[in-house]
Amino acid sequence: MSRLKAWVAAARLRTLPLSVSGVIVGSSLGLKYLFEQCSESMFHPDPHCPDSSNILMSTIFWLAVCTTIGFQVLSNFANDYGDGVKGTDLAREGERRMVASGMISPKAMKLGMVITAALTLFLASVLIFMAFGNERFWLAFIFFNLAIAAVIAAIKYTVGSNAYGYSGKGDIFVFLFFGMLSVLGSYFLFTKSLHWELVLPASTVGLFSAAVLNLNNMRDIDSDAASGKNTLVVKLGIKKAKVYHYTLVFFGIASALIYTWLNYERPLQFVYSIAFIPLLVNLIKVYNNKDSRALDSELKKVALSTFAFAILFSWLH
Repeated sequence: MSRLKAWVAAARLRTLPLSVSGVIVGSSLGLKYLFEQCSESMFHPDPHCPDSSNILMSTIFWLAVCTTIGFQVLSNFANDYGDGVKGTDLAREGERRMVASGMISPKAMKLGMVITAALTLFLASVLIFMAFGNERFWLAFIFFNLAIAAVIAAIKYTVGSNAYGYSGKGDIFVFLFFGMLSVLGSYFLFTKSLHWELVLPASTVGLFSAAVLNLNNMRDIDSDAASGKNTLVVKLGIKKAKVYHYTLVFFGIASALIYTWLNYERPLQFVYSIAFIPLLVNLIKVYNNKDSRALDSELKKVALSTFAFAILFSWLH
């Protein structure tokens, strides 16, 4: 494997669609809110009201996407490094990890993490400036600190003696960062406001993302337990982890449907439900599963279903 291919493999590109799902949902709802607010005013007194070719709104969206991808790649590099130096990946299933396999040295991966973190924080800074300008200093300050928190969370998942991924707390952070922060934060970048109903689609993305992590941890339960990585699955055991998985998917689906019901305009809004079909198939496969290693293929199914939901939900709302 060439050096370039090794770094591409470490970046784990298949995780990127899931990572940007929350940005897509939050941005689409934020833009819809802006269009509705602007259309209510005959004279459009707000100069920030978007139009179909507004460059600023497009720039904010794509910067948010690129920043989120940066956080995800940083998390993947850190996960590869942390599990690699601790020996957790020596007997793992699924994609081969670069540090554990010797394709990338721990020193080189650390340098890659530093460069990725710096570039991501730079993108986040540009995004924050574009969204808030010089007039909203405190909002910019809060969002910059959230960006720093995201960098720390991405690294501390598996790196260090107190890595939270080794104590069963990974699910909480995934729900918060992939769901709540991603959807609500993206929405706020456009509107500078929040509404309680947004917690519902944010919960959907967060719960589905946690379901992907849970599948990953169910697949690796034996190797994780042997290496001392006490994920929530290791703590619960495989039977309870399956029940937990059903709960994540069920409440994720329910949250989206409730949001649409509360904001009902036309039957077409519910068409995004077709993205739930692979999730229901996944539940059946998880229920019938006897060999946890066979769950690797289910990771992609749930991740891409979440991405499909985000696209369809955003288009229909």
